[in-house]
Amino acid sequence: MCGIVGTLAASPVNQLLYDALLLLQHRGQDAAGIVTMQGPKCFMHKARGMVRDVFRTRNMRALPGNIGLGQVRYPTAGNAYSEEEAQPFYVNAPFGIVLVHNGNLTNAHALKDELFDIDRRHINTESDTEVLINVLAHELELAARDLPLTPKEVFAAVRAVQKRIKGSYAVIALIAGYGLLAFRDPFGIRPLCFGRSGNGDFMVASESVALEGTAHQLERDLAPGEALFVDLTGKLHTEQCNDHPTLNPCMFEFVYLARPDSVMDGISVYQARLNMGETLAQRVISTMPPNEIDVVIPIPESSRPSAMQLAHRIGKPYREGFVKNRYVGRTFIMPGQGARKKSVRQKLNAIGVEFKNRNVLLVDDSIVRGTTSKEIVQMARDAGARKVYLASAAPPVRFPNVYGIDMPTQEELIAHGRSIEEVRQYIGADALIYQDVDAMKRVVAALRPGLAGFEASCFDGHYVTGDVSLADFAAIREQRTSQGDEEDAGARSRLALQGRNEG
Repeated sequence: MCGIVGTLAASPVNQLLYDALLLLQHRGQDAAGIVTMQGPKCFMHKARGMVRDVFRTRNMRALPGNIGLGQVRYPTAGNAYSEEEAQPFYVNAPFGIVLVHNGNLTNAHALKDELFDIDRRHINTESDTEVLINVLAHELELAARDLPLTPKEVFAAVRAVQKRIKGSYAVIALIAGYGLLAFRDPFGIRPLCFGRSGNGDFMVASESVALEGTAHQLERDLAPGEALFVDLTGKLHTEQCNDHPTLNPCMFEFVYLARPDSVMDGISVYQARLNMGETLAQRVISTMPPNEIDVVIPIPESSRPSAMQLAHRIGKPYREGFVKNRYVGRTFIMPGQGARKKSVRQKLNAIGVEFKNRNVLLVDDSIVRGTTSKEIVQMARDAGARKVYLASAAPPVRFPNVYGIDMPTQEELIAHGRSIEEVRQYIGADALIYQDVDAMKRVVAALRPGLAGFEASCFDGHYVTGDVSLADFAAIREQRTSQGDEEDAGARSRLALQGRNEG
């Protein structure tokens, strides 16, 4: 999961990109990067850290131009601790291309071999984004050989790219001297939308909040397999570049990843979470008498809409029992289990009066590794709760995800190979209630008639791209194991070939 944005405007875009990345900061806190173009020349700054830390005044002044793109990174492929693997990525031929990517290529290793043996392109990192930009560069070179680069050639290259790469991808690229390109995988797994401001400035981004928060009007989402190209005059060209596209958005976006005020593929994230709370309430009622519950308390922040709807449905008071320290990153997306464990009590503090001598139903958006849930249940007991029940607005996470969410190995998943009772015992709750998979899909799909389905592999084990094997899981497990701890990262530095500017 990452956040990406691209824009073309009538005035300098450095501040606009910065503001958009702040609105997408929830999608990645490991690294940030911006590229702008002035004429044919690219200007780049990227580094590890959050947006406000990566970009200082001197960095912003060094990013001139009226067209650009940016990314906030949360790594699921490659090295979490390498600044060289922060995006954007750059290649100088053909034309000069800069690219950002949200998602995960499932055939990156095979493509890397193809690029070296057949396309004669060298890959210097473990990042699948570097693989992707080189595939795009090669196909653009073939499509535009001996021809002017027009939208026709650009879309032909994207069509060829989609035939080669597999997995999930939302992509934004700049082609020096020509314009801005964006495209989405044929299953629509990762989100991408676009719109314009009142004066005609164009923006494409992962979530609608990035547009709305920068005074752009959302026009629509890119369709699965669709590509758009905005030339330097601001003219928009679009084309479907896949023969068999189907819309299967990632369910975890609606469960946790996206901001509640976003609208994705016509579905309000906030309404989706309310609907999940409604069906979760039915599960609670069928599991235990509501009169055994004194109060419903959300675990901030993604679970709030579901918890409110659940409390309303069962007729129990909704209370805020935890105060969140907003200056600590999202625990789920912090690299390294050690950092994740350390941050839980720094992140949340219990309000004792809401727990003391009460039977408390805690509501979380999901339970992935279980370590955070275990500690929060204990926090509730320490605050004086008589009994602590836990409800998850998502079903058990039992399967690895290979499409860009940081839960790839089965060993990390508390629900994999365990019964609900065994998970309950590990977490230490007096009762554990999970969402139902089919009910969740039904109530979210009701918000978008005609939806083909959802990418919900971490819940149901079905991988919509149809090309995922046990070897893929083993490769990802090996990659994550080989990264080691952040303290070892200094020994793994690579040649800085991706245009990184020193701050």
